[in-house]
Amino acid sequence: MKIKIDVVSDVACPWCYVGMKRLQKALDLVPEIDAEVSWQPFQLDPSVPAEGRDLKEYYAAKFGGEEQAYRVFENMENVGRGEGINYDFRKMTRTMNTLPLHVLMLQADAEGFKTALKARFFKAYFEDATDLSSKENLVNIMEEFGWAVEKTNALLSDAQLKEQVKEKITYFQSRGVSAVPFFIFNDKYGVSGAQSPEVLAGMLTQINSEMAAEIKTGSGDSCDIETGNCD
Repeated sequence: MKIKIDVVSDVACPWCYVGMKRLQKALDLVPEIDAEVSWQPFQLDPSVPAEGRDLKEYYAAKFGGEEQAYRVFENMENVGRGEGINYDFRKMTRTMNTLPLHVLMLQADAEGFKTALKARFFKAYFEDATDLSSKENLVNIMEEFGWAVEKTNALLSDAQLKEQVKEKITYFQSRGVSAVPFFIFNDKYGVSGAQSPEVLAGMLTQINSEMAAEIKTGSGDSCDIETGNCD
């Protein structure tokens, strides 16, 4: 029995980075449970231009000023330290439109390294203050995963992939996702926010028990592998 976990998140969301760390801790708490994690796209602010936006201007518009934003983020930095994340919001200079990142992760998913790439993007943006609106920086990161410059540039220009990402975002919005991170278990149960590892592990345990019960109560006519009898 495998539990399907869809995690709807955005690289621009600091709580999504925390959610990723906590989900991994939750999975470590219940190693007997087989789970398959799929990272799904979301855009907190699709209005950010392709070239990105100066964070001081962005903070002024969203929080009323730079210092007001940093006061809000102080708690986020404290939370991050508890998860092994070294947030440094004062070092960050530019926000980005995350659609290109989701395009790259869509292809990375097909090649089996989406989780690693998502973690790399999170670290680059929140810990290393990397400008992810820069195509050059994206190319450099993708080279770490073995992609040639030409491949990355071609994917970033692929209109069809962009539409696929947008369709996925629209789909999850239609299911009621308006804030991230959002965890969906087996297309049935939804949990909003970066819940603690214990809460997530409890969800996994409960769902795993329900799946086992369904299998036991759902048995029909069959042949016994030990006796060879077919009833």
